[in-house]
Amino acid sequence: MIGRALVFCAASALTLSLAACGEKPQAMDMAAKKADAEPWAVSEAANPAFYASGWKVGDKSAWEEQIRQRNQAQNDYAR
Repeated sequence: MIGRALVFCAASALTLSLAACGEKPQAMDMAAKKADAEPWAVSEAANPAFYASGWKVGDKSAWEEQIRQRNQAQNDYAR
């Protein structure tokens, strides 16, 4: 009886340890990668009502200035 239980436990352990070897590789497909657009570029789906004041569409320097102003508004030391 103890011999059968020992064989069953050993077979179960072997089965479980070999099950981990069957995992499929999770490499990213190169076709799935999509290049991002510049953050200051505007999507056609963007709603003009949500544009920040002082920001000009497609202007990188205006976008960077707007980000700098937002960051300064969150800076506790600048308040």
